[in-house]
Amino acid sequence: MKRKIILGFAIVFLVFSACGEKTTSDVSAEMSAGGENPQAAENTVEQIPYSEVRIEEFPFAMQCWTFRKFTFFETINKVKELGIKYLEAYPGQALSADMPRARFSHNMDEEQRKLVKTRLKQNGITLVGYGVVGFENTEEDMQKVFGFAQEMGIRTIMTEPKFDDFSLLEKMVKKYNIRIAIHNHPEPSKYARPQTILEHIEGLDARIGACADTGHWMRTGVDPIEALKMLRGRIYNVHLKDLDKFGDKKALDVPFGQGKANIHDILAELTLQNYFGPLAVEHERPDEADNPLPSVSKGIEYVKSITYYTGYEEILKSWDGRFNKYGWNQYGPGYFELDEKTGVLKGQGGMGLFWYSVKKYKDFILELDFKCSREDTNSGVFLRVPGMPVNNDYIFHSFEIQIYDKGKDIHKTGAAYDAEAPTASAFKETGLWNHFKLTFKGNRIQVELNGAQILDWEAEPRGKVRDFAPEGYIGLQNHDSRSPVYFRKIFIKELT
Repeated sequence: MKRKIILGFAIVFLVFSACGEKTTSDVSAEMSAGGENPQAAENTVEQIPYSEVRIEEFPFAMQCWTFRKFTFFETINKVKELGIKYLEAYPGQALSADMPRARFSHNMDEEQRKLVKTRLKQNGITLVGYGVVGFENTEEDMQKVFGFAQEMGIRTIMTEPKFDDFSLLEKMVKKYNIRIAIHNHPEPSKYARPQTILEHIEGLDARIGACADTGHWMRTGVDPIEALKMLRGRIYNVHLKDLDKFGDKKALDVPFGQGKANIHDILAELTLQNYFGPLAVEHERPDEADNPLPSVSKGIEYVKSITYYTGYEEILKSWDGRFNKYGWNQYGPGYFELDEKTGVLKGQGGMGLFWYSVKKYKDFILELDFKCSREDTNSGVFLRVPGMPVNNDYIFHSFEIQIYDKGKDIHKTGAAYDAEAPTASAFKETGLWNHFKLTFKGNRIQVELNGAQILDWEAEPRGKVRDFAPEGYIGLQNHDSRSPVYFRKIFIKELT
């Protein structure tokens, strides 16, 4: 919020412009450009190297095929030992040593299904996927699988249909609201290449997509990253693998990070895509089938080591691939438009505060991306708003980290507005995404902008701020429609 106190009154300075919104696509993200001509936005491209992508924390799931030498119930114990909370089953795994003839599948009887659900619940594990499973192109056969998935709480079915007419499959997806993910075994499998999957799902219900098996793509000679980009927006499951060779059907699984897959860049691409599903660990190496735990553990540790947002909570949340404003409220005129697919907020209307009402935060690190539609775009991030905003009084009792590239000193991007100026300019060219890392611990405020620390201040009442609270809400300012600000990827980590 940009307000100078003159003769005891707050005067609001508004700035004007227009901007079109473009979102990340592939590795190159088309971004809105600054300038007087809004059409210039269409032609500006921001190159985002994968090395600069802040990898998000994806939930791990275990594909039970990793423990194919063990029973389903033994697999539950091993998955719990690894600290994984999600499981992906396949048809045909032995169910229990006590029932040597029983197999996990959609043909289990009622007693077996109840036993499975009980055992999963006892161990705090959720069954999220089922496959790769085959079925005939008949309603009767499909209903067995979809009905089973619905009963077991499974959200995604992995399959490789033998048939080309997906109309009945689409009917089932709509009826049961369960996703279908087309899996890619290596050639000569029908769906070995991503182009084939796209051809089959084009124009169909959005709940029909892909199960991206990175290892099988490698065995076929397909670059996993290029395949992921091709299937962007329709990836509902990932079978994450790393192999010792590329383009060799006999290539062997190795721990993540030790092979040719380039796991870092795969996860960076999934982050750019806002992938919302799990990373299903599937370690298939034959000579380790009796004890895959060491390699699996090493791989998981590697993924954790390259994950940036470990321990953070994303507070502009998505559910099943669609972002929502749950937990956020608006004070004052104006509002933020939300692109539910990309998670990008766009400020509109008059000056107001979009604040996260779920809880107050004491000591924390807040990280987010923001973008200005033009050089004089005006906005800010409010820290420790002491209570529910009911009038403009909150501006006197909380700190605002300024967004205003044309400003100077205490009114410049990165300043504690009207109180403490940043020590450097680190914002990017207008129309490109910037990254804030805001740390508030005790009375100390630190601001990093695009990786450069530009403020390190022991906060005190100064300028418009009369006092500040030890804890409070997070807020984003919307200023006007003519020079909108954009926000995305809002993460917070509480400090102890």
